Amino acid sequence: MFKKASLNRRLNALLLVCFVPLTIMIIYLMAILFRFSERYDKSVQNITKANAYNIEFKDDLDYTMYIIVVNSERAKELVDTQQPHELIDQARTVFSELSEKAEGTDGKTRLQRIVKSLDTLEDHVSEVEANAQISGMYDKNLESLDFDIRNLTELIQEQIQQYIYYEATHLETLRANIRQDVQRAIGLSVLIFCIIFFVSQMISRRITGEITEDIRQLLKVTKKAGRGDFSVRADADNSSEELMELAQGFNQMVEHLDTLVEDIRVEQLNLRATEQKLLQAQINPHFLYNTLDAIIWLAEANQKEQVIMMVSTLSDFFRTTLSNGRDFISVKEEESHIRSYLQIQQFRYQDILQYEIDIPEELYRYQILKLTLQPLVENALYHGIKNKRGMGRISVSGRKENGQLIFIITDNGQGMTRERMDQVGRMMNGEKVDSSNTSGFGLYNVVQRIRLNYGPEYGLFMSSAYGEGTEFMVVIPAIKN
Repeated sequence: MFKKASLNRRLNALLLVCFVPLTIMIIYLMAILFRFSERYDKSVQNITKANAYNIEFKDDLDYTMYIIVVNSERAKELVDTQQPHELIDQARTVFSELSEKAEGTDGKTRLQRIVKSLDTLEDHVSEVEANAQISGMYDKNLESLDFDIRNLTELIQEQIQQYIYYEATHLETLRANIRQDVQRAIGLSVLIFCIIFFVSQMISRRITGEITEDIRQLLKVTKKAGRGDFSVRADADNSSEELMELAQGFNQMVEHLDTLVEDIRVEQLNLRATEQKLLQAQINPHFLYNTLDAIIWLAEANQKEQVIMMVSTLSDFFRTTLSNGRDFISVKEEESHIRSYLQIQQFRYQDILQYEIDIPEELYRYQILKLTLQPLVENALYHGIKNKRGMGRISVSGRKENGQLIFIITDNGQGMTRERMDQVGRMMNGEKVDSSNTSGFGLYNVVQRIRLNYGPEYGLFMSSAYGEGTEFMVVIPAIKN
């Protein structure tokens, strides 16, 4: 099947369509601005330089030459310092540079005329300086000053003014050309903007249309999956790379959810089966037979109060065991259940059994999975206390800590060796271990039921020392009933 280009590449193409023409347009406008600025600055500089000599050159040179003609004392000083020639050389340098940089033929010709006039002026200045050193040449020098030097400086001044007028006219022409360029650039910019807008609209509509259609298809299958139909699959063959990855991820998620749902169903079945086995284990025929036998023995001995107590306790025990089919009961009900069990067993094993239950009333309002503590108490009695000589003691305590309920069942019974504790630990985790001791089965049921209902971070933890006793710690979340 044909695969569409990635969303990233299509967006880059859209950006390119907009960016490249805009960049060209900006560069074009900047070039116009730079060219105008450069030419404008050059004309202004030319006018400024020429205008400086237009104002000062004639007056300075005429005055200097007048001093040379009429003041013989200062004439030698001015001639020796070459002051008139410095003024002419400075002017010649400036106008020669302007002539070399001049662009138009007319402007270059005008500047060359000024340079030639400066050369002629310098010749007359040299002649007057030479005559000023000779006595009797005053009238001739004065005549040369009036008709040669002053006329030439006036001519140079007129030529400079003509050049300034020419540059000003050129500057106005430049301004008119720039205005035309700006108008042309504005028109071109509007045209380019319209083209960019039209093309970008077409491309963006196409991109958004394709994306919207792919997302709409994905939304349909997502709604079906949300209604519990995990057989749906998103079609990703004709989508962009990003949406293809999204669709593939969705398909993998749906497959995983389907597997999880099936696993949960199987776990629920296993949980029900485990609870059924545990319930059957609690309704132990031997326990019931021994309890009823004790009740008969008490009745024959005419101990009515003891009979009533035993029957009432046995009734409470089985009432909590059944609990109207509920999976969760209150901590108070679980405490009543283990208390009923221990009362019955203490009557049977009064020579070897003492017990203590210390669960604060503040924990009564929290819920607990039914038959969580009673199997541990039973395990402490049959596999701990009964195997020990002398009086045994079972202690049950509870507390709330960091959002968790923690129950501890301890006994001072026989305890377990390291090998036996490892074996029971493996049995609690579901490993098959060859053993005639069945204590691990009840513990395994407790562990599995806690993990299935609360999660793998909760469960049953064991510690034991041979000859000293065993401790079980139950950790479940603190959930109000």
